[in-house]
Amino acid sequence: MKKESEASVREVVLGSVVIGGRHPFVLIAGPCVIETEASTLRHAEKLKKISLACGVPLVFKSSYDKANRTSLKSFRGPGLAKGLKILKKVKSTFGLPLLCDVHSVCEVEEAGGVLDCLQIPAFLCRQTDLLVAAAKTKKAVNVKKGQFLAPWNMEEAVKKIEASGNKNIILTERGSSFGYNNLVVDYRSLGVMRSFGCPVVFDATHSVQLPGGKGVSSGGERRYVPALSRAALAFGCDGIFLEVHEDPDQAPCDGPNMIAMNSLEGLLKDLKKINELIRNKND
Repeated sequence: MKKESEASVREVVLGSVVIGGRHPFVLIAGPCVIETEASTLRHAEKLKKISLACGVPLVFKSSYDKANRTSLKSFRGPGLAKGLKILKKVKSTFGLPLLCDVHSVCEVEEAGGVLDCLQIPAFLCRQTDLLVAAAKTKKAVNVKKGQFLAPWNMEEAVKKIEASGNKNIILTERGSSFGYNNLVVDYRSLGVMRSFGCPVVFDATHSVQLPGGKGVSSGGERRYVPALSRAALAFGCDGIFLEVHEDPDQAPCDGPNMIAMNSLEGLLKDLKKINELIRNKND
């Protein structure tokens, strides 16, 4: 494993956005799951307006299917075909790059025709066939670190994708499971994963999730999202992942850990200041 100080982080292109290298941090944001076309377009429009005002590049994220749910009755989204149609409209209307998770090999080709980045969910980060299929689309691949893995184990996921002919790889930290419905963040993992040469993203909203914490659904502690985000950028990462909703308490999925749209601008301004300080220090 390379020493963190020796890491040369490559650039990865996501549509009109570049993450990694010497570029400022990127925001990956959107509601957890696609609810309706109207709400998705409304969220995308608000997010674009805020990101432009703050001067932070934006990649839009919302899932067409949330396959990993606590309960069989949990809301999962509109599904592959309808969801991709809505995401395609987001791209054509607002010109935003798109990121979404894929859960099985059979989804990958169709999703790759629309998305700029295919995301491998944390629980599937060791699924070789899924990693290889995503790699072969030649689109960027964002692999979330499994809650059950040490950060250095993610180098094997990187090797699988690179061996399949794709070096457009992003890695995302989203906390480690300590059981009993809790996740803990070890910021050293950002440095460890960056040493593989890949841009690293910190998923602040899933890191405060309390998996299964409400019995039939997950809980969350959104009040800690700003502090964890600030710490991640101070430590050194290339992007921040935030699930954002106009009314999180009424959201059908992951509401307790999503942040409110009206709190995003203030947080982004703080994060940009921290990012500029770190970049100036390293120049």
